[in-house]
Amino acid sequence: MIQAGQSIVNPVTGERIVFHKTSRETGGEAVVIETYVEPNGFVAAAHVHPAQEERFEVVRGSVGFRLGRKKMVAGPGRRVTVPAGTPHKFWNAGDETAVFVCEIRPALQFESLIETMFSLAAEGKTNRKGMPNPLRLAVIAQAHFDTVRLPFPPAIVQRIGLALGAPLGRAVGYRPVYLPGEGVPAPAAA
Repeated sequence: MIQAGQSIVNPVTGERIVFHKTSRETGGEAVVIETYVEPNGFVAAAHVHPAQEERFEVVRGSVGFRLGRKKMVAGPGRRVTVPAGTPHKFWNAGDETAVFVCEIRPALQFESLIETMFSLAAEGKTNRKGMPNPLRLAVIAQAHFDTVRLPFPPAIVQRIGLALGAPLGRAVGYRPVYLPGEGVPAPAAA
């Protein structure tokens, strides 16, 4: 379980997150994170939070955003709000590490999703864009569908695809949450 002060890294996307306030601390109202995005770093995919608002405040560097069809670059002191239901993505738009603080309201399963995706990337279980194989992704996406989904195709089409793919993924052993070190053999007894 994520705790305030904990840091997780996604070596594939070039992101490091430090948790400032967790869902447990806020009674599920919010998660507050500080994100460091290395040059050429990016969020794994454009996505939508159907019931969550994200508020970004850039602290250092330049962060590129795509909000729906609108593209923008934000520098230090700039605040960007992404309303619930808005397709978006972000990336480092400069040559130095970009830093922003982000508040996600309500928390829902955000922490579980981020820990799962970052752990998979750290253990080499994602592609170069930071996404796991389709069957594993189906299991994760189905479990976190109220927290995040793709901007396209429509939600009903995604639900149908996940209803078909997730059972196959579970049948081969994938679970909706992946924690650091899962799948790593235990050391042999001496």
